[in-house]
Amino acid sequence: MASPFLGEFLGTLVLILLGNGVVAGVVLDKSKANGSGWIVITAGWAFGVMAGVFTSIACGSPDAHLNPAVTVGFGKRASHIPAQMLGALAGATLVWLHYFPHWAESKDEWGKLACFCTAPAIRKSWANLLSEMIATWVLVFVVWAIFSKAVSPTGPAAGLGPYLVASLVWGIGLSLGGTTGYAINPARDLGPRIAHAILPIAGKGGSDWSYAAIPVIGPLLGGVLAGLTVLALGL
Repeated sequence: MASPFLGEFLGTLVLILLGNGVVAGVVLDKSKANGSGWIVITAGWAFGVMAGVFTSIACGSPDAHLNPAVTVGFGKRASHIPAQMLGALAGATLVWLHYFPHWAESKDEWGKLACFCTAPAIRKSWANLLSEMIATWVLVFVVWAIFSKAVSPTGPAAGLGPYLVASLVWGIGLSLGGTTGYAINPARDLGPRIAHAILPIAGKGGSDWSYAAIPVIGPLLGGVLAGLTVLALGL
């Protein structure tokens, strides 16, 4: 039953369940993690990436992209993308179910939206787009570097790759995430945003569709630029 589609679906589901789950824990009222801050959120997302990558590989996707920007940047099969989108939608739905009593207890509509998708700290479209492009360029280019033959001719030691990628994502969140919330992944943002729009979340506001294109287009452009950088350098 294992297959690339299943691997990308379940890996992305786990990524979003743990990633958006840590945001919900920090943001929603009467959660034991409420108010624990940005360090906790960035760490939770990093661990979510690690768990998602291991899940994806175990379930049949050795690529374990979990991210259309990575898929596009590495020029891999487009069939990964529907699986990633569906996995993100399913993972976000599980976050809603897991924290079910907390939505009604929380009055902050923007905080509830943050449990699903990103929003900028300062809303300026060109700057937000650039932030997403730069952060995703770093993600895709450094992932390529981690697995390059120059770093290790036979690749990282077995089982080490997911930890290295998770550390990279943690670093991106700490260093570059403060501007837009570092979507760096179209599926991570769009799938949960759709879930927010369609789920009967108690007291929710709008899904901020006026911003929704930026965390899709920015990461895709960043992924393409990273791929072109590798080609241009002849590496």
